[in-house]
Amino acid sequence: MEELYVVGRNPVLELLKTEKQIDKIYILKGDLKGSIKKIIGVAKDKGIIIQEVDKRKLDEISEGEVHQGVAAFVTGFEYSTLEDILKKAESLNEAPFVVILDEIEDPHNLGAIIRTCECAGVHGVIIPKRRSARVNQTVYKASAGAVNHVLVSNVTNISNTIETLKEKGLWIYGADLKGENYYYNESLKGAIGLVIGNEGKGISRLVSEKCDVLIKIPMFGNVSSLNASTSAAILIYEVVRQKDEKKKS
Repeated sequence: MEELYVVGRNPVLELLKTEKQIDKIYILKGDLKGSIKKIIGVAKDKGIIIQEVDKRKLDEISEGEVHQGVAAFVTGFEYSTLEDILKKAESLNEAPFVVILDEIEDPHNLGAIIRTCECAGVHGVIIPKRRSARVNQTVYKASAGAVNHVLVSNVTNISNTIETLKEKGLWIYGADLKGENYYYNESLKGAIGLVIGNEGKGISRLVSEKCDVLIKIPMFGNVSSLNASTSAAILIYEVVRQKDEKKKS
């Protein structure tokens, strides 16, 4: 596991709700009001070292991210396995719903997608080990701490992982402008794997060929595509809508 800093008040508060190992929390000198006071109280209850530092130290730690006067130093993010994700769905007695990210490179996008996944009850997120953003302090910040509550698996080969998921009974949908159907005309019920492609290139050819169905979002403006995290949110919540519709029927 890599060492990293989690910065920002909400991400640190969410981190403190978990059992993850926090080595130290840095607090801006003199800033002991509001949610900072709550962070200090929880950290003390957990026996975590708290150190007051100047703004320059926090600016250095945060590497350009907005730290809001607090940063937590943690041993690192622990990735889950594909089996962990499927077991989570089984434990909830739910059909598996996973989001597969094909070379998402922007950590802000990764964080935003993970945040949506957590809110929507997605069982896990799958990313490749190479040519992809990894979970770092930017992802923690962009996810508003949601990364602490989502299983993220980093795999060697996305195409092979899709094959494994298909063997487990999942139907794989890829988001692609060349898709056969608009997403709202497709049945997105049951065990689902949703593939979101790279910010610029979209889904790679090999991954696209592994998908069962390619679906698209209608575009009526002059800009030809949506941000990856926006596309992911639209499609993820369509799955949620159809799942809820099925429960009511």
